[in-house]
Parts: sequence; structure tokens; C-alpha cells
Amino acid sequence: MHNLTEFLARYKHWFLFVALEVLSMVLLFRFNDYQGSVWFTSANYVAGLAYEASSKVTSYLTMGEVNERLTKRNLELEHQVRELSSQLYDKTRDSTFLRGQYRFLSKFRLIQAKVVSNSLDRPDNFITINKGTWDGVRKDMGVACGNGVVGIVYMAGIHYAVVIPVLNSKSNISCSIQGRDYFGYLHWNGGATDMAYLDDVPRHAKFKLGDRIVTSGYSSVFPAGVLVGKIKHVYNSEDGLSYRLAIELSTDFGNLRDVCVIDDASIREQRQVIKAAQDSIKPIEDQNANQGE
Repeated sequence: MHNLTEFLARYKHWFLFVALEVLSMVLLFRFNDYQGSVWFTSANYVAGLAYEASSKVTSYLTMGEVNERLTKRNLELEHQVRELSSQLYDKTRDSTFLRGQYRFLSKFRLIQAKVVSNSLDRPDNFITINKGTWDGVRKDMGVACGNGVVGIVYMAGIHYAVVIPVLNSKSNISCSIQGRDYFGYLHWNGGATDMAYLDDVPRHAKFKLGDRIVTSGYSSVFPAGVLVGKIKHVYNSEDGLSYRLAIELSTDFGNLRDVCVIDDASIREQRQVIKAAQDSIKPIEDQNANQGE
């Protein structure tokens, strides 16, 4: 306390000076219109700068949350567009009103994903997406985009998955001619990235150039009706017993950014039944092999 009293006594003149200065400033700006307006304008300017800086900092800190809300809202809007497109199609039955393939997929759970790597110049190309088992992606799930079929999940990690696209020599997708019961298997033999071939189409099949090719639904990967492309050329098979159709792919693999993984409960059940059947047949085959020895 003694030190405080000594300090105040030593600098009392300065404290008195500061107090008088503050009092004079208050009186100046309080009772003089011009000086008051200058003070008001300057104070507002400084306060505005402070608020702007604070707003930028707050906006930066909450950017992740804002992006998450925007992504969720985009998914909701995409779902609404799919529902409206489906209703419009049911009313008009005019496919020209449809935009993209999501009408066929609206009843399934779609796992939205981004392409993080994509190759085009190899016989066996692969695509990597930024979703994995943590998001519900599993091996052998179908992958599509707004324009059509992309490929099949080959391997799934926790946060990433590798997809075998149509542009892979090992890709083998069951497809059919839209509106008809004829089907074949889609293959890619290298070369142009916008062309693939549908093999084993029966000789009695009726179709024309420009007809659409869609997934047949006969496999345990894709539901029926997902667009693949359209017929560009017709060839005979090597044995002459079937047709080989050149298909112009609807998916632009060179500009592929957003995809969705199709999580279909009925397809999962189908795979489980097939696996159970294979597991039940294997002991019988092993038993027959042992008896043969």
C-alpha cells in the first residue's frame, strides 16, 4: 500500500493531465457538432474495420462446417431433382425430359464420391475414389456417374477404394438393348476411350443403330437400366454365330470427377445367396474328388 501511495504521489501530475485531457475531449466532441460528427465517423470506420477483421477470422474458422452444410444441401437438392425427374417421366413418358441416370438409381442408397486418380492410357486402367469401408463401400459394388456406368469396386480400404472401370481389359458387365430382352457382355480392348464392344448378342436379335445399351440386371453388381451407351456399329462375331456391337460409351472417362457407389440391398442379398450356394457346393466337390482318388 505504501508503494502504491508513493507511486500515485510521484506521478499525480501526469494522472491529472490525462484526466483533464479526457474531460476536454469529451466536452469538445459532446458540445460541438462538427467535432462530434468527425469523431462519430472515425469511430464507426475503426469499428467497421475491427468487425470486418473479426468476421473474416470467424468465417475462416467455420469454413469446414459451412462446406459440410453446403455438401449436405447439394445432396438434398440432387435427391429432389431425381424425384421431380421421376415424377415428370411418369406423367409424360418422354425420356427427353430426363437428365442423367439418377432416375434409375433413386430407390437405392448412393454413396457420393470424388475421383482422386484415373488412368486412361493402359490396357488395365484403374480409378481411385475417396470413399471406403468407413462410408459403406464394399468390394463388387457398382459405380456410376450422371452419364452412366463407370465400373465395379475392386478393392476397398477404410477411406479409399479402387474401381475397375469399363476401360479395363478385365471388365465384364452384363448389358442389354434397352426395351428388348437381348443381352451380351461389355468388353474394352484398348484404344479409344469412348468405345467398347458388346459381345454374344444373338443373331435373331432385332435392333438398330443408335439404340441405347443399358445394364441388364442379370449380374450381382448393377441394377437393370443404368445407361452404358448407344450402338455405333454392328459386326459379326469371329465364329459367325452372334453379333458384336460397337458401343459409344455415354461416360466421359477423360473428364470424370463425381461418381456414386450403388448400395443396393437386393443385390447384396443376391451376392450372399450366390456365395452361400458356392460354399455349399464346395464340400460336395471336395468329397467327390476324394472318392475319385
